[in-house]
Amino acid sequence: PKTDIVFLKVHKSASSTVMNVLFRFGETHNLTFAFPIGGGNQLFYPQHFLARFVRGFSPRSPRRFNILCHHMRFLQPEVQKVVSSSAVYFSILRNPVQLMESSFMYYKGTSAFSRAHSLEEFLSQPYHYYNPTDSGSHYARNLMTFDFGFNPDGEVSARRVQLMLKAIEVSFDLLLISEYFDESMVLLKEMLCWDLDSVVSFPLNTRDSSTKSPLSDTMVEKIKDWNRLDWEIYTHFNRTFWERIDRDIGRERMQREVKALRERQAELARTCLQGMGSVAPKDIKDSSLQPLQHGSARILGYNLKQGLDKETERMCRRLVTPELQYSSALYKKQFP
Repeated sequence: PKTDIVFLKVHKSASSTVMNVLFRFGETHNLTFAFPIGGGNQLFYPQHFLARFVRGFSPRSPRRFNILCHHMRFLQPEVQKVVSSSAVYFSILRNPVQLMESSFMYYKGTSAFSRAHSLEEFLSQPYHYYNPTDSGSHYARNLMTFDFGFNPDGEVSARRVQLMLKAIEVSFDLLLISEYFDESMVLLKEMLCWDLDSVVSFPLNTRDSSTKSPLSDTMVEKIKDWNRLDWEIYTHFNRTFWERIDRDIGRERMQREVKALRERQAELARTCLQGMGSVAPKDIKDSSLQPLQHGSARILGYNLKQGLDKETERMCRRLVTPELQYSSALYKKQFP
């Protein structure tokens, strides 16, 4: 199994669920994480990543960490200073249309979104609300482009798009697609030589459907236009994702693998969870499992079954612990 990993955690793209997979693997195999100085869950985002943001890094005696997965704005030469040269790099993408809808709810407090009453209003005259120099403006346009380290306000010429896609391809070994999360986990498992249980997960940091709004066709086109660079990234890597499945695994085997993954997930849900699924924040009984609530989104969580034996309880708890709590527990373990 591969143990040196860089995960670029792209905002609002099921990346908290992926992070839980990495946290659990790292914890079970006693791996080291590249934590932000002072803990927390962001490596001085939205600045470009610098090696000195990592606790325990020193240029004089460069210490290598196994897993780098906290929020950062990607800058490969700096990333290479904190992980081994054989590290596997991967990230996850999401359809920019849903991504924008999600960001609008989640980052409602940012300068670009706070004055618009609806996403529709924002998109009717984006430059009335959006100013690239305002802090937090990156949440409002081409967020994936930004997280990968590029300029979200750059011109959309064929040449520039090609260079950007090429740069991502050169830096990353795999790009997952959040709409095909289970297929993504199968590809990840293959690439990292991990077993099935290592990539099983319950969806974390997901939103209550009551705060999701359906989008008209006109809105969809406006969102694609406004986030043209993200759209180019997504359509390109969605295509190569399926090409890779056809090349390395084949559709039939992929179907079998996905089925096995879902069955194992359902089995774990029966073992671990009260009522099999996620619950509204007000119904979460254990306050240590309460996810961070943000913007106008309602973030769901889980209740564990009572009376589980110690070992099972520990395994189940790891699966449902929200990102911030899990991260801070691992931080305290690594820096007692």
